[in-house]
Amino acid sequence: MLVALGHTLHVHHVRAGRWLKGIAPKAEGLATCVITELGFVRVSVQAGLQPDVATAVKALASLKASSPVGIELWPDALGVDRLPRFVRKPYELTDGHLLELAQANGARFVTLDGDIPEALLVS
Repeated sequence: MLVALGHTLHVHHVRAGRWLKGIAPKAEGLATCVITELGFVRVSVQAGLQPDVATAVKALASLKASSPVGIELWPDALGVDRLPRFVRKPYELTDGHLLELAQANGARFVTLDGDIPEALLVS
């Protein structure tokens, strides 16, 4: 979601922006964590959406500052022993961890990926 929200060239930018605008009047806030912020920077540069790490870091800061919903950085002290049952393959690890982090904080994990059980799929 962060990458889609933060880059107008992302294929799902309009979809993500529509979702954010729709929740803005009633949302208590959004959260990121180290994993999602590092992912934003890595994907932004690898996909060619930003030219380098420093510029991608600035893009994330700009997204956070301009969001109509406040965005906070959550600490993350969950270990690998807290993975949900659906995690069976290496590519499911991060999604499973982020789902558990959201649930541990009484929140919903929001995604554009329809393969994550119990997550809120943005359509």
